[in-house]
Amino acid sequence: MAGSVARVTPHAMSTRTQNLLGFPQEALGASGWGHTPDMDWNHYRFRTLWSVPAPLAEVYAVLERVEDYPRWWPQVRLVTRLNDSTGVLTMRSLLPYDITVTAREARRDPATGVLEIAMSGDLDGWARWTLTADGAGTLARYDQVVDVHKPMLRRFAVLGRPVFRVNHRLMMRAGRRGLCAHLEAV
Repeated sequence: MAGSVARVTPHAMSTRTQNLLGFPQEALGASGWGHTPDMDWNHYRFRTLWSVPAPLAEVYAVLERVEDYPRWWPQVRLVTRLNDSTGVLTMRSLLPYDITVTAREARRDPATGVLEIAMSGDLDGWARWTLTADGAGTLARYDQVVDVHKPMLRRFAVLGRPVFRVNHRLMMRAGRRGLCAHLEAV
């Protein structure tokens, strides 16, 4: 038909055609387009990069003192130390719910700029800061892989997922601002 446009969805394309178009197979999933039948809507992976105008050693020193986070990161509401390597954190961003986790130090390596925790509670998984020098400043990379266990968040997993991701992004943006202001003040 002249003038008509055939609509081709990834489901209608063969795997070979999809791969020729540049879609990585793992991104396509078993169903053919980024969703696998057994996808866990309560599993999240986050990566945030902060450019911080302070030397790496200073940034590392602030980030390793988790008990001080509430002083400069508004969404980290409370940190209670249980011992030298474990604490309970309560966080709340824009949405009206608290996330409480028990965080256990998994790795602290100033030579490589790595701070990593394992967490359990409302979230199970891990989070890691990896700091690298960036000129006179620091590039702080935050990676987090978690499964949500808080019942309310699990109930709204599918519909709430985009909102939860934005909520996390806002929390991280405020954290960077707070860290930079804190570093300027000390």
